Amino acid sequence: MDVINKLYSSVSNSVSQLSNVLPGNPLAREYEIDKQVCSAGIGLLWRVFKGTKKSTKQEAAIFEFQKKQLDRFSKDDKEQLLEILRRGVVQLTKIRHPHVLTVQHPLEESRDSIAFATEPVFASLANILGNHHNMPHPNSLNSYKLHDVDTKYGLIQICEGIQFLHSDVKLLHRNICPESIIVNQQGAWKIFGFDYCILNQNPHDAKPSWPFNEYNSSWHALSQPSLEYMAPECALISNHSAESDIYSLGVLIYSIYSNGGKPIKMFGKDYQSFRRHATELKQGKYPNLSSIPDGLQNEVKMMLNATPELRINLHEFTKIPFFDDIGVKTLHYLDQLFQWDNLQKSKFYKGLPQVIQKLPHRINVFRILPCLVKEFVNPPMIPFVLPNIFLISENSNSQEFVKHILCHLKPVMKITEPIQVLHLFMTKMDLLLKLTPAEDVKTDVLPMLYRALESDAQQIQELCLSILPTFASLVDYPSMKNALLPRIKKLCVTTQLVSVRVNCLLCIGKLLEHLDKWLVMDEIIPFLPQIPSREPAVLMAILGIYKLALTHSKLGLTKESLATKVIPFLVPLSIENGLSLVQFNAMMVLVKDMINRVESEHRTKLEQLSSIQKESNALKFQAQNQLVPNAKSPSKNESDDVFSNLGLEQFLNDLEEGANESTASGMSMTSSASGMSLQEKQRLTQQQEQNQRLQSQQAITPKQAPLKIANKAKDLTSSLLDNNLNQLKLTHSTSANNNSWFNTTGNSWNASTTQNNNFGSFQSPSASPASNPKESKKNDDWGAFDDLLPNAKKEKLPLNQMKSSASQPTGFVQSSKSNNSFGGMSNRKNNNELSADDIMEFLK
Repeated sequence: MDVINKLYSSVSNSVSQLSNVLPGNPLAREYEIDKQVCSAGIGLLWRVFKGTKKSTKQEAAIFEFQKKQLDRFSKDDKEQLLEILRRGVVQLTKIRHPHVLTVQHPLEESRDSIAFATEPVFASLANILGNHHNMPHPNSLNSYKLHDVDTKYGLIQICEGIQFLHSDVKLLHRNICPESIIVNQQGAWKIFGFDYCILNQNPHDAKPSWPFNEYNSSWHALSQPSLEYMAPECALISNHSAESDIYSLGVLIYSIYSNGGKPIKMFGKDYQSFRRHATELKQGKYPNLSSIPDGLQNEVKMMLNATPELRINLHEFTKIPFFDDIGVKTLHYLDQLFQWDNLQKSKFYKGLPQVIQKLPHRINVFRILPCLVKEFVNPPMIPFVLPNIFLISENSNSQEFVKHILCHLKPVMKITEPIQVLHLFMTKMDLLLKLTPAEDVKTDVLPMLYRALESDAQQIQELCLSILPTFASLVDYPSMKNALLPRIKKLCVTTQLVSVRVNCLLCIGKLLEHLDKWLVMDEIIPFLPQIPSREPAVLMAILGIYKLALTHSKLGLTKESLATKVIPFLVPLSIENGLSLVQFNAMMVLVKDMINRVESEHRTKLEQLSSIQKESNALKFQAQNQLVPNAKSPSKNESDDVFSNLGLEQFLNDLEEGANESTASGMSMTSSASGMSLQEKQRLTQQQEQNQRLQSQQAITPKQAPLKIANKAKDLTSSLLDNNLNQLKLTHSTSANNNSWFNTTGNSWNASTTQNNNFGSFQSPSASPASNPKESKKNDDWGAFDDLLPNAKKEKLPLNQMKSSASQPTGFVQSSKSNNSFGGMSNRKNNNELSADDIMEFLK
């Protein structure tokens, strides 16, 4: 166990030792480092990156110095410069002031770099003036331009920061130059670059004294303060004081207004040139200050005076008329607001909109807005702050609004007191809806409107009701059904104010086009009869909702709801005493339209049903006719017979004729179908499909089974008839031979005719003689036996399908009458051999 503990201790010590020599940025473990934004410090050696703290997601600026930049330096210069950089960051970390750059994470060092973190940074003043050394192409600086307000208030901030260093910290900066001025993300100017600073050596109550170090030309130029911004007394009398920083400030002002951000002269490491320049200043030879504004030239000239005591005081400098600007005063007041009471703040905020309109938009967003949002923690001041924030929002695009403004407004949307907050949001709702994304509208703006509907203030309720329809398209269906409409309905029913109730109904009417038919039928139509009051304005608002629901192409009221709910509700309302003639006429016109709609739709439905019923009956009868001949369809309905008994036959006939005419004319079903309900359309469609299937099918006919003729079965009837016929032939031939006198009578009969007449009683009904009535009665018609005889054209039929005697043709009777009685007697004589009674008796 001891071995493990020793091993663990050794590893821990090794890790702690190696952490100082590991490559890379030492802040990377605590910050997410993004792209580089600028460069700053002496020689612009510090590269500044945009960063975010991993634990708190707080924005930051990561300052990093790569040690490889000193590879061209000698070892002594390298170590000396690294020590200067470390000392400057350490001193910066100790100072806390609004006009001094704020350090968020102290300096850390690795084998390759040293780094620390500060508040978010936009750029150094040197970068803004055009010096882009040690940084990529500055996209963010392409369109950036210093305004007069930026420069004026920035100089005031630098002056106040230097005053703080001199009077409170007792520190001499010695490096006031564009590389040491940082412009933060809000646009405020901050002092940076304490690399050459010197602390006071005297006691705190004594006059401050700062030791002087002579400029050494043998050292590297970056190891000493820049000669371009160094005070002339350093060369003339080898001394410096607080006024030395004022001279540096004068050269800084000259650089800001000069072309290209250049100082008065460039010296580099040429200390002799600097001395000559100091001598010229001592002689009163000042540089050309024409680039500096007129209101500032004299003061800059005083700052550049070779005599320190004659230089202008920083406090006096900030009070000159040049800085007497409305924008500068506004920014200064905003920085001092935390010292004021609510009354002073309210007066200032009331006049602020006039100033905002005159200031550049960038300053409004990055300088004024951050100060305003700080007041959101003070609810009494919110009604005074919101108008200014909305004014800034009007000039912002959606991206700026979401990034800089909306995130601060979301907590304020939840505030219900003071009531003016909701009122201000209601008046600027169009602006919010234009700039706020749809998701934020659902999550933040809609709940605020719900709270406005539930408030007790009439003005807020009416404003909210007038605003809701403007963004109804952004409200999803569940929110509309379960959150918005119930609150509007509740307010409409419970309020005692007629104006609020009318605005509720108007709001519902405007929301109809965003609702579907079933939501209107389920939520809106049943709700209207629940409204307790009957004032004319309320009735007209109700009438408007009904009219929109009736005429809107997307909605439409069904005839069932019209007949059972709407018309019975509207008719009593039409006789309310408070209605004027115009209002009464409007209501009656709508009621008549509804009645006409019900009448036309229901008549169309009945006509369609009647037509379909007739088609169905016709198909049924047609199918029956295929099976049962001469079947007739009923011409009248039983209910028609009942009504005819009541004296309504003529009315029914008229309706029947009208239905027939409408059916014959092929009336279009498209117009009527629009008034039918979905269930009726589905039922009619099913009936039509069934009728089409019936019509497409073939008629049902009985199938006759083919007669099966057994070859081996013996037909007794056929055999009997054949035997009889053979006997008749034999008898006839014998009688013909014996009776030769029959051939000499001159009769026209030949042998074939005689032969046919002999068995005609079995082949044709005309073979039986008709001259004797008694024989006609006695003998039956045997023509049915023809079907029993073999025939080539048709098959034999059974006895129960034989023809009756009623079908006997008359032509054969006349033919038998034309024969002489003798021939008939001869036939009867021959037939007596096998009478019909014998055959019938046999067949029985």
